[in-house]
Amino acid sequence: MQLWAKVFLAVALIAGIFGFTGIAVASTEIAQLFSVFFAILGLSALVGSLMKSRHRRDRASMERSA
Repeated sequence: MQLWAKVFLAVALIAGIFGFTGIAVASTEIAQLFSVFFAILGLSALVGSLMKSRHRRDRASMERSA
């Protein structure tokens, strides 16, 4: 992940040097795409972990009552 961050930092710096031409637009679009992708991935991981902990809690309470 750090590799991609370094790559896009380099692309952004080069685009800034060249005066924010089409390269800057492309790197901005890629950055926005990655932001949305990782936000969705993070939210799905959060929901998954909440569902998993809830399942464990329900299962543990059933075992205690049995």
